[in-house]
Amino acid sequence: MEPNGSVESSKENPAPRWSLSSSPGLQYGALVNSVTSLTTPESQNPTVSNRRAYVAMAVLCYINLLNYMERYTIAGVLLNIQTFFNISDSTAALLQTVFICSFLLLAPLFGYLGDRYNRKFIMIGGLCVWLLTAAASSFVTESYFWLLALLRALVGIGEASYSTIAPTIIGDLFTGGKRSIMICIFYIFIPVGSGLGYIAGAGSASLTGDWHWALRITPIMGVVGLILMIFLCPNPARGAAETNGEGVVAESSYLEDVKYLLKNKSYVWSSLGVTALAFLTGALAFWVPTFLSRAHVTQGLRQPCTDEPCDSTDSFIFGGVTVATGILGGALGTILSRTFRDKVPYADPLICGVGMLGSVPCIFIIIFVAASSIPATYVFIFFGELLLSLNWAVMADILLYVVIPTRRATAEALQISFAHLLGDAGSPYLIGVISDAIRSSKPDDLNWSFHSLKFSLLLCPFIGILGGAFFLFTTKYITEDSKAVLRLIEEEQQQQHHPPPPESSIELSHKITP
Repeated sequence: MEPNGSVESSKENPAPRWSLSSSPGLQYGALVNSVTSLTTPESQNPTVSNRRAYVAMAVLCYINLLNYMERYTIAGVLLNIQTFFNISDSTAALLQTVFICSFLLLAPLFGYLGDRYNRKFIMIGGLCVWLLTAAASSFVTESYFWLLALLRALVGIGEASYSTIAPTIIGDLFTGGKRSIMICIFYIFIPVGSGLGYIAGAGSASLTGDWHWALRITPIMGVVGLILMIFLCPNPARGAAETNGEGVVAESSYLEDVKYLLKNKSYVWSSLGVTALAFLTGALAFWVPTFLSRAHVTQGLRQPCTDEPCDSTDSFIFGGVTVATGILGGALGTILSRTFRDKVPYADPLICGVGMLGSVPCIFIIIFVAASSIPATYVFIFFGELLLSLNWAVMADILLYVVIPTRRATAEALQISFAHLLGDAGSPYLIGVISDAIRSSKPDDLNWSFHSLKFSLLLCPFIGILGGAFFLFTTKYITEDSKAVLRLIEEEQQQQHHPPPPESSIELSHKITP
């Protein structure tokens, strides 16, 4: 019998494809012939110059900053929103929950696309959706809270495309110690953007007397980011950094990708740690400014907010602390990683585990000291956030070196989906539900509104302990998993430079069975 059409396609893409039986746990699937115009042949992707790589890095960091500014602007004006719509804690938390839910549901789709098609085009499309829906949400009136929630969900769709794909592009622009530094810089913009989100949101509401303006800052700045991405961001070959620009071109089915990731123990355990971190930071980031505001009322330092605009002092201070600890913690985590990784191969997950476990006593103190001393509370917020910020860059770097290049977008997507599904998609709402349930016993007691939120936040330190344990489990497997990725890339390059004879088992697998 004559061979089927996939043999011709193999002439256009001569790199061999691995069968699932060729190398346990790390294999590629059968040859896939892409038919969409979005696909960019890897042979057409030249090596990206250092200058262009740094420019692209700056653009990606700028958009990541806006990404997290937009995400936490709502938390910066939460008191104003609750007063404007007259909603409870649990209802207010839905704004974050619907955003995260759409984010996590769409992330696997963008991960699938990001491992196969032009990543730049995908990010541009997602950014356009994000900008339009974020701007539209700033015009919602008090009778349409449901519309605000819907638009927040649509914003999550746009942000999912960027958060899933951008780290994989950085992974293909840089390698080794330089990659660690660039990932550190990129992920420092998570807490920095989050902190600026509180500040920009609260500042806009204070200056204009209308919280709606808080939601218009990032769309305006985002237009600049969109233009920069169109003209300055490349689409490097997958695996270009590890292969001197040649790239890794083997493809596989989505099911094979998922099976590979589930067998990767370092990826699985570290993803569980990331999930715990997402739960913890999501709950604290959303509720701590409101918690501190209620603490002021309980101590008699401030009157409760009944009309807009509400006092935004706590959002300003908390945002500033978040920015400072994000920069310091991210840099410190990367310095520790680079210092100890060569001496201790499992140093990265160890740093993450120690950071999470070290934050637990700080969170306990924050919860119980707030009723008596606001300055002391801020001191422990600083140390708690500093310890948690050790993780951001390090855990992202872990994913890049324990997962093969052509599956990194899928790995990012699944990690994002799982972490948000069991993490910050539900943690703000869960804290709000528990707070409302406790508060219902004394609904007219203003002091009780503070204590109900305090007791609900006690869930956070226990999640911190669990996350620390997950990262410590990762230390058992990370050395071998990272070495396995390097071996596979080397084998792939050898196969591309020295293709097998025509009658190899690889070509025979594409022939029609008589």
